Amino acid sequence: MIDADDVTLIGDLTLLPDVTAIVIFAHGSGSSRHSPRNHSVARVLQHAGLGTLLFDLLTREEEEREARTGRLRFDIAFLARRLMAATRWLQEQPGLHAARIGYFGASTGAAAALTAAAHADLHIGAVVSRGGRPDLATEALPRVHAPTLLIVGENDDLVRVLNKQAAARLTCARELAIVPGATHLFEEAGALDHVARLAAHWFKRHLLLDTDSP
Repeated sequence: MIDADDVTLIGDLTLLPDVTAIVIFAHGSGSSRHSPRNHSVARVLQHAGLGTLLFDLLTREEEEREARTGRLRFDIAFLARRLMAATRWLQEQPGLHAARIGYFGASTGAAAALTAAAHADLHIGAVVSRGGRPDLATEALPRVHAPTLLIVGENDDLVRVLNKQAAARLTCARELAIVPGATHLFEEAGALDHVARLAAHWFKRHLLLDTDSP
């Protein structure tokens, strides 16, 4: 139960013994903490030794209203505030104040993750974007200091171009990874597994400081 903006958000926190790093997921528009794609990636990260937090950026009432109006899905500042609130909540939990924090953002959630990561006081250690829209966080990009991995599908033409442009604006350590044959949702055979492996390697390298990870 996460307190944010005078509302309570629901999340699923998975911790490993002696956890030292946790990845917070920021889902895309129209999705939730139940996203099967994010759950698939989360399982790989957990197997790699990382804790995970998947939470709903909106309350149930907000989700119902959003289904009618569509007003919040591209309100990146709003989504980033929710993500920042969840980050501070996590950092305040007993035994977790020293844990290193990373963000895994998808679609518009990636823009929210980059916007939140630009706030130095959160001390975000790494960011991974899956099929993200970093162009929606253009003003924040030069202020992101966390090492950032942008993952896009080879056949997701527009988003691939937007990510290339965003990579050029980032001043932190960054990489652009192209998943062969993949489209925006990485539904092709093996595509999401590829994303998960890339993310696990990035987070292990920058959060667990494991440069020998496969």
